[in-house]
Amino acid sequence: MIQPRFAVLSVAVLGAAGLSLLAVSAQSPSRMIAFTDARVVDGTDATPIDNATIVVRDGKIAAIGPSARVTVPANTQRVALNGKTVIPGLVNAHGHVGNTVGLQQGHYSAENVLRDLKTYAAYGVTTVYSLGDDQEAGFKARDSQNTPSLDRARLFAAGPVLAPKSVDEAKKLVDDNVAMNVDIIKIRVDDNLGTTAKMPPDIYKAVIDEAHRKGKRVAVHLFYLEDAKGVLDAGADFIAHSVRDKDVDDAFIAMMKRRNVCYCPTLMREVSTFVYESTPSWFSDPLFLKHVDPKTIEQLKEPARQEQMKNSKQAQRYKAGLEVANRNLKKLSDAGVPIAMGTDTGPPARFQGYFEQMELEMMVKAGLTPRQSLIASTRDAARCQKLDDQVGTLEPNKWADFVVLNADPLADVSNIRKIDAVYVAGNKVDR
Repeated sequence: MIQPRFAVLSVAVLGAAGLSLLAVSAQSPSRMIAFTDARVVDGTDATPIDNATIVVRDGKIAAIGPSARVTVPANTQRVALNGKTVIPGLVNAHGHVGNTVGLQQGHYSAENVLRDLKTYAAYGVTTVYSLGDDQEAGFKARDSQNTPSLDRARLFAAGPVLAPKSVDEAKKLVDDNVAMNVDIIKIRVDDNLGTTAKMPPDIYKAVIDEAHRKGKRVAVHLFYLEDAKGVLDAGADFIAHSVRDKDVDDAFIAMMKRRNVCYCPTLMREVSTFVYESTPSWFSDPLFLKHVDPKTIEQLKEPARQEQMKNSKQAQRYKAGLEVANRNLKKLSDAGVPIAMGTDTGPPARFQGYFEQMELEMMVKAGLTPRQSLIASTRDAARCQKLDDQVGTLEPNKWADFVVLNADPLADVSNIRKIDAVYVAGNKVDR
């Protein structure tokens, strides 16, 4: 059944936008493409549309709906999708770019930023919110992306992760990041399983208060439930990892819902902390191997390295933490807490693009439906990072960032891997 919004679309958008498309095409050299014969899962709650057409003008969606109701202006380029499934480009609400080469960090450069954004896009991740380590090259990439010619993932950035030692320093570091025009402020409230000092409440409250005074939200890296409650009391805006020490309780759920704070599970981050104790099965997947340095794979397969991880108490603690994270994700989702897909990819051995595909599968294994997993990875991730006026769903006036699949991910979420093509701003991504 066609949802009511498409009836409105045919009148309001096609009656107005459709006619304006004809007028614009006659008056200006706008670049227009019509993607036809698609099955569209648009990222909203609407029923998928069979035999749909998406009209793209200058990188943004001008009209979308059943082909019988969409007016395609004369002389528009057409791309036949032959019944393939189209979904919005994936939005990674917690990633990183530009700082890693092989298994080493500290290599931030414009070249590496661009490489990572192209890798994300090749796997269907068309927007990434980088939560830390961001430098000038990343901000330049962000500031240059509002263009119809874009052909790599969009980037939004937090800048340096703040680690102040006093209230006064907290205010100064926030002001420094605000001067960089960061998209969000990032802090860590974690002792790394007892190995480091944890930011105390008076310091993180000072960060949050100063950030809010300057109009910036605050994302928090954490591990423990009590810290999650503490930062929520202090006004934190985004929980950037799973609670992994114990099951969440009703009080925490009520706090999250009362302030409509989003929860980012980063399940694949946990996997990366222990999985290389042996050789993962995906090391033989051609889709994975296409975008990874073979030397990195060989290093991760070294027996001494695998033995070290196998014997690591921290690795085993994080492995146990993953089970807690899975339960907490299901409980929070069932309670109506907004979930934003994120992976913490970008650091060594957290493979960009491929891990995002696996994250959707992990969310389903944790108990979410394929639709819930997809919504968390598109519409809700965009909403949680305040990007839903630009990306996350396929609707008029949003960027034409979408993935063409050879099978339906709502039937089997692993079909997210069966990519035929990726488009950013209507431009086909080099894969």
